[in-house]
Amino acid sequence: MLCAFSAFLLLLVARIIQINVSNGKKYEKQVLSQKNYDSLAVPFKRGEILDANGTVLASSNKVYNLVIEPKNIIKDEKKKQATVNALNKYFGVTQEEMTEYLKEEKSLYKVIKKKLTYEEVKAFTDFQDSKDGEDIVGVWFEEGYERVYPNNELACHLLGFVVSGNEGIGGIEGSYNEYLNGEDGRTYTYLTDDYNLQKTTEPPKNGDTLITTIDLKVQDIVQENAEEYMNDIGAKNISVIVMNPKTCEILALYNAHQFDPNDAYSLDSIRYQYPDLSDEQFEAKKAELLKEENSEEKLDALNEVWRNFALSDTYEPGSTYKTFTISGAIEDGILTGSETFYCDGYQQVADWRINCHNRNGHGEVTLSQALEKSCNDALMQIAAKEGPVVFDKYQNLFGFGQRTNIDIAGEQSESALASLIYHADTLHPVELATSSFGQGVTVSMIQLATAFCSVINGGYYYEPHVVKQIVDENGNVIKNYDKILVRRTISEETSAIMREILFKVVDEGTGKKAGVEGYSIGGKTGTAEKLPRGNDKYLLSFIGFAPAEDPEVMVYCIVDEPHTGDQSTSGAGSVLFKMIAEDLFPYLNIYKTNDNYDIQASDADDETPTPIYDGETPENDVAGQTGDAAQSGGEGNSETPPDDSGQETPEDIQEGSTETAPEGSTEAVTEGDTPPPE
Repeated sequence: MLCAFSAFLLLLVARIIQINVSNGKKYEKQVLSQKNYDSLAVPFKRGEILDANGTVLASSNKVYNLVIEPKNIIKDEKKKQATVNALNKYFGVTQEEMTEYLKEEKSLYKVIKKKLTYEEVKAFTDFQDSKDGEDIVGVWFEEGYERVYPNNELACHLLGFVVSGNEGIGGIEGSYNEYLNGEDGRTYTYLTDDYNLQKTTEPPKNGDTLITTIDLKVQDIVQENAEEYMNDIGAKNISVIVMNPKTCEILALYNAHQFDPNDAYSLDSIRYQYPDLSDEQFEAKKAELLKEENSEEKLDALNEVWRNFALSDTYEPGSTYKTFTISGAIEDGILTGSETFYCDGYQQVADWRINCHNRNGHGEVTLSQALEKSCNDALMQIAAKEGPVVFDKYQNLFGFGQRTNIDIAGEQSESALASLIYHADTLHPVELATSSFGQGVTVSMIQLATAFCSVINGGYYYEPHVVKQIVDENGNVIKNYDKILVRRTISEETSAIMREILFKVVDEGTGKKAGVEGYSIGGKTGTAEKLPRGNDKYLLSFIGFAPAEDPEVMVYCIVDEPHTGDQSTSGAGSVLFKMIAEDLFPYLNIYKTNDNYDIQASDADDETPTPIYDGETPENDVAGQTGDAAQSGGEGNSETPPDDSGQETPEDIQEGSTETAPEGSTEAVTEGDTPPPE
């Protein structure tokens, strides 16, 4: 009987252990639901964002809210006065403020200070625990977290920011909000039937950490040189994208007008939008914008700062687009590489005379020279050989008129982008001619950069991405995001031909100003005449890579309306590329392989634009615009506000064993969006 009874007890103990392990939390909640209890949320810690080398880009620091219990403080006059004096000494709470707080006589929860540091709290709790502070009652601290960006403005458009409620806005914070956020825990305090005070805590689940492709040093190099250019020369805007062409990982992304994610609503960031105001007048303007009736104007101004030009805005790319015209013609067998073309300075297309940038003509040029000299005339002849069907085929293969599906917020919708290029049914002779050299067609920076990578990497079009790994709070890998091959654009053979031609553009042609002594660089200049035509306003660009033989890095620079006497001949994009490359290449351990390269930037054959048309401009000069819109063009960028369909939830898309990063959401707070309150 003793053995049987002992065995029964052992089975009972085993069963109790099993229940506690497997269903303990469930039964604990059932018990709590039958008791009178109070509960407090235990906040989760939002996950960190790290660069590719483990440097912290965004983290959450613990902060404390000062909470008082008016009901308990007012019970004893002596303890009340001791508490009021201590709060005044350590937190600056005045007697008048405490009088107002204590009017809520039945309250056991009143937050009177937020986001206190550990040092501020510790000084008070040390005093509270001492003999002198033993009369303090009804004061405690509620833990929370504050989002911190230790590098301030650096990479702000890549990162986005966080508003109250742990809601990520724009960039990585917005697109990966689901992973970065965790789940709150909860502390329950309740009275048992025999009036004993019991407490139990359900711990929070912290958010996951994101390891990105961003290299903070590369970002810093880009920002430092771009700011130097802005300070020395100036421009309406500068944007730069740095990518690994073999994977389409984003190493850096920069837009000139930045903001501090630690204080994203600061109106100091909109100063550039009021260049004609003195500092005193701007301070008055800020005060005016802070008034409630001007909140919409304030948000519009902030949206302009938060807007990510490299993803959200579209523009006419100019001659960088010639790269794709020639690549498609070679790939489709329309060109063999041995052709020559005669440039007399223009082409008569239908009823329009469309000019080359060299009004005197380049004379006879080879296929390579057509790109080296950036000859519009030759490109129009090549596009005519291709015809609208083949030309549009390669526009689609290179991803123009489509989303790249980069995994951060800001891209326009597919339908909006599709309307910004001419397709086979709308590529009439004039549209085909101008599209061949990058006018009339509009693109985004991320579209062109991704397409260009496929030209130089062997023809592989990869989905651009910023996040490469997600790990939980214990360091366990949840997801890996490898390069995602979307399609092939051209063959290895065509890619090799294009790399050689693009090398000659820098070595002998219009890209000489981008050359860096000792380095083998390929690339293409772009000079796009902005709308309305003939206003002497240009968007200058250069997209380049190194080494030319086996590209390891791609840098795309845009300088919008440089502050120079003649924008079109400034070579601003090439100049900025050179500045960045001189610092970037050594850091990336890209070796010099062109020791014989003799830099004569002054001899560069500048791509000197002239008006595309003689006389009037066709009504449908730019895809997606008609009539007056095509003629006015706002500031000339043919911009369309980003898709504002809201935040998309990251999804896991499998192709074989490769995971696809979340599709970029459109909740970047851009033109037309209204952000959550501060």
